Amino acid sequence: MQQFFDFPVIPTFGFDSFVTCEGNAAALRFAMRIADPADPEKLLYLHGPSGSGKTHLLKSIATGAVRYLSLKEQTEPEALVSLFSCSPGLVVDDLHEMPDNPALKAALWQLFNDFHTSGRIIAMSGMHPPRELVRLDDHLTSRLLWGLVARLDTSDDHSRSMILKKVADDRQIRLPDDVIDYILATASREVGDLISCFDQLYRVSMAEKRRITLPLAREVRELFLSGIVF
Repeated sequence: MQQFFDFPVIPTFGFDSFVTCEGNAAALRFAMRIADPADPEKLLYLHGPSGSGKTHLLKSIATGAVRYLSLKEQTEPEALVSLFSCSPGLVVDDLHEMPDNPALKAALWQLFNDFHTSGRIIAMSGMHPPRELVRLDDHLTSRLLWGLVARLDTSDDHSRSMILKKVADDRQIRLPDDVIDYILATASREVGDLISCFDQLYRVSMAEKRRITLPLAREVRELFLSGIVF
């Protein structure tokens, strides 16, 4: 019998909760090395499409006093420098979102250089390989290739299935295999879209106190296509 819970789901970021598959195993190994104080490797760059797990790994590294920043957030050069002034690690997400701001570009390069020179950890990510990050300082682009570099790819069905099962497990819900197959067949290949489809199904299941089954998944899909969003 399906059980229902009213508490909100708060995602946890840690290496133990990361869903590992063939397309992201190297990235996980590299991230764990960066987080290990005993490992001499201190520089990591991750790249891959949205929803592939880059942020999860960076936030797993950014624990304790190590600070984290996404360039999706509006950031001024002074705020950037202030945020990392006392941090033992420089963890910056979404480098592809770097605005066309010469002062911010220069501040990020200076921070990188300071952290690298002092032997502190640096972990960064973006959707594209380093040389395709056109708004970075040229020096920073080349330096990113000095360390560990890994691409995350969760586009295969096995990886996407594992991610859906993990999202369901976080909500203490068992997701039947036929429902997983249906979501994979009807949603786009973007991980974010897959999770959104599951979230809609989950909300209807909770609201109507119905088990998650293939017929319910089909009902929710039809409602969504008719313009009803939960």
